[in-house]
Amino acid sequence: MNALDKRMMLEVARDERLAERHPACDPATETQRAPQRITLPLAPSLERRRLRSHILMLVLDTVVILGGFIAISLLYFGTWDEAATFRLANMLLPIYWTAAAGMQVYSTRSLTQPSFAQRRAVMALLLAMGIVLFVAFLAKASDQFSRLSTAASLLLIMGGLVLVRWITRPMLLRKLGANAENVLVIDDGGAPVRVPYAYHIDARMHRLTPDLADPHMLDRVGMFMANMDRVLVTCPPDRALAWSLIFKGANIQGEIVDPQVLALGALGARRGRDFGALVVSTGPLGLRARLLKRAFDVAFSSAAIVVLSPLLLAVALAIWLEDHGPALFIQPRTGRNNRFFPIYKFRSMRQARADTKGDRSASRDDDRVTRVGRFIRRTSIDELPQLFNVLRGQMSVVGPRPHAIGSQAGDKLFWEVDERYWLRHSLKPGLTGLAQVRGLRGATDHEDDLAGRLNADLEYIAGWSLWRDMRIVVATLGVLIHDRAF
Repeated sequence: MNALDKRMMLEVARDERLAERHPACDPATETQRAPQRITLPLAPSLERRRLRSHILMLVLDTVVILGGFIAISLLYFGTWDEAATFRLANMLLPIYWTAAAGMQVYSTRSLTQPSFAQRRAVMALLLAMGIVLFVAFLAKASDQFSRLSTAASLLLIMGGLVLVRWITRPMLLRKLGANAENVLVIDDGGAPVRVPYAYHIDARMHRLTPDLADPHMLDRVGMFMANMDRVLVTCPPDRALAWSLIFKGANIQGEIVDPQVLALGALGARRGRDFGALVVSTGPLGLRARLLKRAFDVAFSSAAIVVLSPLLLAVALAIWLEDHGPALFIQPRTGRNNRFFPIYKFRSMRQARADTKGDRSASRDDDRVTRVGRFIRRTSIDELPQLFNVLRGQMSVVGPRPHAIGSQAGDKLFWEVDERYWLRHSLKPGLTGLAQVRGLRGATDHEDDLAGRLNADLEYIAGWSLWRDMRIVVATLGVLIHDRAF
């Protein structure tokens, strides 16, 4: 046992003797708590274990890639060292390593989330193979590689990369734990915080204070933080600065718990020359995602308008023939950034009784609805003119449905029911959405009728992907005709 270990054990023993003579008291309940018996350091260092795990995964990936090429070479060419195959493998490996490093294949998250690691490894492999084949094409050397053996090798390697991460998961869990990080939470009298798989200690029980004038106290705090990757402190505001200074000198990721961060939904912090600010919003989609979504919107809406043009003309004519009124109903709706835009719909109500503000939701057997209107509402045909809203960039094919300004759930306006309502306007409104394909549509007679669709809208915004948009569009075909359309 070295001198540092002996000193740590003596310090802990002294803490326990003091705690027995002066038990800590919970100010909220005024009940005495038994002293905690702990051993310092609280946990072994995981830094070297993570490094060894990353090296192991890199080696296994290399073996899988080389093994995949060798196996296909034996099956296809009858020899394990076919020259063109080995040239392809030698070109692929360094590019894969580079792509994998940039795509977090060898990251802490990959060690704790097998599905994330599997997806990123496959993506890195596809990217690397694409680069190799592109370079071979430019060099006019692509004819040296067998298309069949290359494709077979790629599929075999993809399966191997997924398999090794599934096989090694139990071993990594034993060596690194569920988080692959040591996290310490120090309760210094602030808001209560519980972090899964973290070490939690009471600063008062262990006589820890952020006393910057006492080097011995700072040494004691340092002993508790030994081998930790992250340390969180929850404390009153007047001690936050002292704890932050301790963290800055401790070569550790230190965090001060602030209830305002949760209340404001802060995403991060930013420092200016003479001010600091909490970042509470950045927009749900980046530039690349917005471009993909807009390209899909333009392609889908323009194609749909061309294909459906006979139906659009026939419906417009039927509406005019019934009461000689305009075919379109235009109403202001709230769109992205909480800005109003004119939404287009086929008119389904009598012209004299149209509700431009949306103060009254349509109901079953509504006397305002015409005969043609009843049919087009039942079949969702009345929504088709919104394809032009999509083409103009006011709407998207998929997104939260836009509501009329005066829409109510029960006897309250939508935003009076839940203040999160305004969050759904961070994306363009859609022709259809996650709430609609889940059957959450129609009149909102009760507050609960809004809650379900609002939660679905926020879920969609938080987890957007182009593939999800496509799945929602396909799923919409099954709910075009529904019993809540009236």
